[in-house]
Amino acid sequence: MSTFDRYVYRLLVALALATLATGTIVYHLVEHWSWINSYYFSVVTLSTVGYGDFVPTTPFGKLFTTFYIFVGVGIITTFITATMRRRSDKMQAKSEKKHGDSKQG
Repeated sequence: MSTFDRYVYRLLVALALATLATGTIVYHLVEHWSWINSYYFSVVTLSTVGYGDFVPTTPFGKLFTTFYIFVGVGIITTFITATMRRRSDKMQAKSEKKHGDSKQG
């Protein structure tokens, strides 16, 4: 994995964490939910599960949620895709190393 790929992956990790943190803080302050409920709603929203047990009731909370979904789902999806690709590349490199070693021996 190149240095640039590592940098991009670290950036995606930071963006994913920042997205979850932003949602948690906004819902806590705007909707007056507990920290755990705010975090829970952020995760459920960005994972597109949407149980419906919590619903923003303030105009700002509703407006924020629409933008949060548009931006956040893209960031989380890109992060998951990059994580899976990274894992696949590591497994493939390990497999090639193992098969390369067995061919030499």
